Amino acid sequence: MGLERVQAISQQSMSINTIPHEFIRSENEQPVITTVHGAILEVPTIDLNDTDEEKLVGMIAKASSEWGLFQIVNHGIPSEVISNLQKVGKEFFELPQEEKEVYAKPQGSKSVEGYGTQLQRELEGKKGWVDHLFHRVWPPSVVDYKFWPVNPPSYREANEQYTNYLRNVADKLLKCLSLGLGLKEHEMKAAVGGDDLEYLLKINYYPPCPQPDLVLGVVAHTDMSTLTLLVPNEVQGLQVSRDGQWYDVKYIPDALIVHIGDQIEIFSNGKYKAVLHRTTVNKDATRMSWPVFLEPPSDQLIGPHPRLVGEGNLTKYKTKKYGDYMYCKLNKIPQ
Repeated sequence: MGLERVQAISQQSMSINTIPHEFIRSENEQPVITTVHGAILEVPTIDLNDTDEEKLVGMIAKASSEWGLFQIVNHGIPSEVISNLQKVGKEFFELPQEEKEVYAKPQGSKSVEGYGTQLQRELEGKKGWVDHLFHRVWPPSVVDYKFWPVNPPSYREANEQYTNYLRNVADKLLKCLSLGLGLKEHEMKAAVGGDDLEYLLKINYYPPCPQPDLVLGVVAHTDMSTLTLLVPNEVQGLQVSRDGQWYDVKYIPDALIVHIGDQIEIFSNGKYKAVLHRTTVNKDATRMSWPVFLEPPSDQLIGPHPRLVGEGNLTKYKTKKYGDYMYCKLNKIPQ
């Protein structure tokens, strides 16, 4: 069966009320010590259906510059489409273990696709309290259905329906982000891959933990791709770093959470900021989230846009292929 899954470790740990030492974070990471308690961060909330385009562009640009994170409402994705996405994802993780292992990431695979536990190398050898399932959902040329569960039977339909709506949301956001930099509306999308931009779905499954104050689901990081569009379930867990402190983020029902990723920070030459975030877990309930990462093709060269450098605005980032950037980031190699 390979690696022991966190879902199984959770069941063992809950029965003995303790956790394996490799999940216990150092004091500078433990949520009990590092979280600002009693404060819920209300990140910018943006009505994506606002008919005043200039206002909408301004709000998205401001949130991306000052926060790197915002929530969008009235985004056009029906509630039932989001509910179906969540339902089939939850049902997959409730399958017998041997059924889930059919979709396990192949040994030695350089792709992230598949069911798994560990994702990136951690310098202290610590582990995150999370299992996951990755697979690409768009464009059709990169979709590999062997990583899409056949159970529950409606899994494919629910994911494809959600993706069709999400693509419209992503296009609108990229257009607004481009205009917010003083560029033409198509320039950002074109620079990060255009119609070849890959949509990579990840389902995060954070089972209950008897000592949640000592662990992290996912360690502090910025997303390496362009944009992340995320649906959480109702269990709190997303935390954002603000002025060097960690805060819980207030959820809004049916909102999508938008993260600015590294490639947009690079393209904007630092005007837009990739958000530093992490996830905590819960003692009594399972937290889940459904981020979709908008990834450039691996050979796509990305660097600061020429019109955003010069006249005292120095180039702050190297231009490099996305695949090379991703390799360095996952293996903790300086960029």
